[in-house]
Amino acid sequence: MNKIGIICAGDTELEPFLHKIEIIKTIEKAMLKFYEGKIGDVTVIVLYSGVCKVNAAIATEILIDSFGINVVINAGTAGGMDANVQLFDTVISEQCAYHDVADDILTDFHPWMETVYFPSNSKLLEIAREYALTSNSPILFGTTVTGEQFIEDEKRAEINQKFSPLSTDMETASIAHVCYVNKIPFLAIRTITDTADHSGIENFEKNCEDASLISANIVIDLVKAFALTSLTQ
Repeated sequence: MNKIGIICAGDTELEPFLHKIEIIKTIEKAMLKFYEGKIGDVTVIVLYSGVCKVNAAIATEILIDSFGINVVINAGTAGGMDANVQLFDTVISEQCAYHDVADDILTDFHPWMETVYFPSNSKLLEIAREYALTSNSPILFGTTVTGEQFIEDEKRAEINQKFSPLSTDMETASIAHVCYVNKIPFLAIRTITDTADHSGIENFEKNCEDASLISANIVIDLVKAFALTSLTQ
């Protein structure tokens, strides 16, 4: 049986899980609250890490080292990058990368990757693709990029040209990075709050609650599907 860690960036993104999960106990570490509970028969640890790459990485390593999780899911919201991505579409990342880190940092140095992309777990993706065929919510599969910047018009064209991503956020690649070096299966499932046509912090704030609920519902369904799957990185 898998023990699954679910990381959100913010409290709004976490809130739907707290209403839908049977919480057994709460543990505090590194100024973070980890909620241990059940989705069906599956033990899950859910939390919000705070925004940015380092906060997300701290939370991920604690999940692995202190809670013994063997699957990590990144849930919540993201910004749409591809012109075909619409508000409230959910992007499941096939791979992710940093858009603000030099290309050779991770290939020439630790962890000596073959490319700049962190791959998602193939078995998790396979199950997610099957689920998407019957989902009531639009689900897209593609590349996600991460950086310490809320993307509006500035840098959008440059990032799109280099990475051709569906979505962008401030945490996914850092969570995938920690999972990669620890050989922990990873998947990101984030719902779109803003796009090129509906850009800006105001759209994120207006749509965050609804998008967070969509993401959480999909994650909860997929956790049940992942429960008995034997996973290898």
